Amino acid sequence: MAGELFTPLPLGSGAVLTNRIAKAAMEENMAGTGQLPDRQLIELYRRWADGGTGLLITGNVMVHAEALTGPAGVVLDETAPLEPFIEWAKAGKSAGGAIWMQINHPGRQVASDMPGVVWGPSDLGVDLGRHSGRFGRPTAMTPAQIAETVARFATTAARAEQAGFDGVEIHAAHGYLLSQFLSPLVNKRTDAWGGSPENRARMLLDTVRAVRAAVSPSFAVAVKLNSADFQRGGFDADDARQVIEWLAPLGVDLVELSGGSYESPAMTGRATDTRTQAREAYFLELAKDLVTTSPLPLMLTGGITRRATAEQVLADGVAIVGMGTALAVTPDLPQRWRGGREADRQMRPVTWKDKPLASAASMAQVRSQLRRIARGSEPRPRIHPAVALLSELRRQRQALRRYRAWLPLRLKAAAGHRHT
Repeated sequence: MAGELFTPLPLGSGAVLTNRIAKAAMEENMAGTGQLPDRQLIELYRRWADGGTGLLITGNVMVHAEALTGPAGVVLDETAPLEPFIEWAKAGKSAGGAIWMQINHPGRQVASDMPGVVWGPSDLGVDLGRHSGRFGRPTAMTPAQIAETVARFATTAARAEQAGFDGVEIHAAHGYLLSQFLSPLVNKRTDAWGGSPENRARMLLDTVRAVRAAVSPSFAVAVKLNSADFQRGGFDADDARQVIEWLAPLGVDLVELSGGSYESPAMTGRATDTRTQAREAYFLELAKDLVTTSPLPLMLTGGITRRATAEQVLADGVAIVGMGTALAVTPDLPQRWRGGREADRQMRPVTWKDKPLASAASMAQVRSQLRRIARGSEPRPRIHPAVALLSELRRQRQALRRYRAWLPLRLKAAAGHRHT
């Protein structure tokens, strides 16, 4: 018998999700020519739609062409053609589920070899010890740059609705720009965007207001938020509780809880504080506490692979179960659960002691599965992490050459667009 996992969930905007299982955002880094979704990315989402997931949340789509999390990132700004995004939305909705676009700005988490800008609330770089040189040195954003970035989020959201997406998820977790403003470890500003919790949350709340004003009332707006940064003195569960309360009256439908950043990659099960690690549902203990006071439905993501775990998450008061890696390995996992079956394969674990390198290898393993699914092949989750990482690095170098050639053309087009 299908249990609560397969019951509909109505949202505040009026949308109704067909079940309580979501494909959480994974950074596919699979953009085609022009930083646009291509046939492979579209087919990947069609496969997930066929697998029975009620909600598909895309990997992060960048709101600023000069600031990408990776050289093969998808960009949707004021000048991007909508046709590829229309096809992407159709594929995601092809089996009756919903598709939301995750929209993001990386802030200071931009690789040092990338062109463009590296911005942050302050000029503090990402601290990865001997790997710190992987990221560029950020400059502190001016008030004008903050306002322009808020407007970019709103533009991307409005265009996502035009393309047929059912909602957007604003990424304010994992150490990206909005998360950087929330963090007292990263945000050392002394103006209206720094210092007090209210000031540190200002950019996120302004972004949510701008997005909600730019889209229809029936269009879903969600926020991805860290339950904690897993760094001493960083954003913690009490901060998350307060931010959720501030989000509630702004027309937010859902808050997805995750955790960590590149400096403490808890989202891959590798927090720097090993006491926070768990085999499954990494952030459930924190989420159980937040559920008791949250005025908004919560979604929990992080390490869920079995139906029993998913049902426990719902039993603890969480509204939606989010899965990433599990659906990269078994894209039809919801359909399997409906039929009383579980996944018959798991990703090969990465046991390297170097946490930043292990996190990169884990992501490379996942992306290798996504490309296989997109080609119509079956996943091969036992791929060696070193093989996956080397292959990923080769692809990134090729993508970086394309991005370096494309960006000047996009900036020229954007300048022309503004002058017409």
